[in-house]
Amino acid sequence: MKKYPFLRKSIVHQVLCILLVLLLAPIAVAQQQAATDEIVGTWEADDGSVKLDMYKAGSEFQAHLLYGNHVMESDNMTFKKDEKNPNPVLRSRSLKNIVFVSGLHWDGSGWSAGSLYDGSSGRTYHCKVEIAEGKMQLRGYLGIPALGQTKIFHRIRTQS
Repeated sequence: MKKYPFLRKSIVHQVLCILLVLLLAPIAVAQQQAATDEIVGTWEADDGSVKLDMYKAGSEFQAHLLYGNHVMESDNMTFKKDEKNPNPVLRSRSLKNIVFVSGLHWDGSGWSAGSLYDGSSGRTYHCKVEIAEGKMQLRGYLGIPALGQTKIFHRIRTQS
């Protein structure tokens, strides 16, 4: 080995690189998981019109409707029935705790490919979610995101 000292340095360098990768890989996976689950918790629209509980269901994220001023009776405590649902069988159900956001998947920078059910109209829209500066931006749209509307939410609490 005295004749070829560069071989020794090269092997040591390769072993150190492999060890570094093996040590850092779990940290990167944990950070990715933390970003993916950042959406989980209870959120309220900044204008107070909607409150939802976002949770993980298998490989996707969904949300239960906890409150919505367009889906409440005039007493502001009783949820309306799902009277405008395109499925006649579901028209007699209460809108309380319905899954109104479903199918969201983490895409590396946000959550996309979801569906948003609007109980006040009976329509279903595409949706995507981003979180920036602690605020959740839920965008519902038809066709392309540019043809939609974004509602801003603040976190009330995280799920444990």
